[in-house]
Amino acid sequence: MQGTEHWTRKDDVRLFLWRKPPAARSAGTILFVHGSSMASQPTFDLQVPGRPHSSVMEWFAARGFDTWCMDNEGYGRSDKSRPLNCDIANGADDLAAGSDYILQATGAKNLLVYGISSGALKAALLAERHPQRVARLALDAFVWTGAGSPTLAERRKKLPEFQSKNRRPIDRAFVRSIFARDHPGTADQATVEAFADAILALDDSVPTGTYVDMCSKLPLVDPAKLTVPTIVMRGEYDGIAGFDDLVEFFKRLPNADKQFAVMAGISHASFQQKNYLTVYHLLHAFFSRPEPAYRG
Repeated sequence: MQGTEHWTRKDDVRLFLWRKPPAARSAGTILFVHGSSMASQPTFDLQVPGRPHSSVMEWFAARGFDTWCMDNEGYGRSDKSRPLNCDIANGADDLAAGSDYILQATGAKNLLVYGISSGALKAALLAERHPQRVARLALDAFVWTGAGSPTLAERRKKLPEFQSKNRRPIDRAFVRSIFARDHPGTADQATVEAFADAILALDDSVPTGTYVDMCSKLPLVDPAKLTVPTIVMRGEYDGIAGFDDLVEFFKRLPNADKQFAVMAGISHASFQQKNYLTVYHLLHAFFSRPEPAYRG
């Protein structure tokens, strides 16, 4: 399935977007938002020989959705020139520029927005700031206060290092560690290696801002301000998304059109797991759910 590249600007910052449209009429327009350690195409348009439907963009496009992703500033093909650490608020600014571009380019009234890990925080901030742009919001591997997160507890030990520089190096060993730290065995090695190939083809370092924010500035999102329909998705073995923390967040979401889903056999990077099709179907059901006819 062929994709097309698009470009927009956030002031003087040039931002890259990638689109895979549906063959037929659109069932909705999806914006996928990447996490802290990789750009968007490796996450959402990954190709793995022998692994059907590795690209979540292609899977949704085949079902009638207009699919988009974008590289935040400091990642992938977007601008990396400014001397800053590209924190979560800055990433939400990117999404504001990107969502505006998509809405104008497609004529869509609003977007279905999916974010993973720090991308979920950015997506939630977009929905807080621009609720009229977000039809439905999916928060995967999300973190609210950080309570009950062993991964963040370990990461905080290196907080002074992350605060001392704007970028941190990544390599193949680091990508492999994403799948080994929580519950080894949730992803097959061929997918991990293909994921690493795609990530490292674009970046050998990534910004530190999201790590700094998630280690020292949580909470960044107020659930009471998320008025759009929302699904909270948590992998069974995810070491970042503390279960009780997410339940408390979920309870505070004001829109009754909401869902909390635990994904069996999955750790952190859900689209690269052995059970990835479970994630696709869960997300598809939420994104294609009809609006309530009666609210009471």
